Amino acid sequence: MQDKYRLINFKILGDKRGSLISLEQNKNIPFEIKRVYYIYGNSENIRRGFHAHKKLQQVAICINGSCEIMIDNGKEKEIVILNSPNKGLLIQNMIWREMYNFSEDCILMVLADDFYDESDYIRNYEEFKEGVK
Repeated sequence: MQDKYRLINFKILGDKRGSLISLEQNKNIPFEIKRVYYIYGNSENIRRGFHAHKKLQQVAICINGSCEIMIDNGKEKEIVILNSPNKGLLIQNMIWREMYNFSEDCILMVLADDFYDESDYIRNYEEFKEGVK
């Protein structure tokens, strides 16, 4: 399953003034970045996601706090904990994802290789499982 996702370690640049992480398309982000969004303020810790993408690939980075992401290729499920701003989770197409267990201070930023397109989403799990056969 790891051919459809992987953790990316970002280089931390810093000194006594603090730390800096640079995100660059087609360098440490393995695609052209066309969309950036972030999730925060999930004070009731409600699960999010519950979808896959037909074509879209993304990198999820927990820039503050922590959360867990369950990734599923239709046969196997794995849980990835994001709790450091220098780690990103590359999630390629046709991977079901659910985000949960958000810390109160969690800010989850997502970089995507395309603009929002509702027709790229698979929101029904049974339809997803049929699509990955």
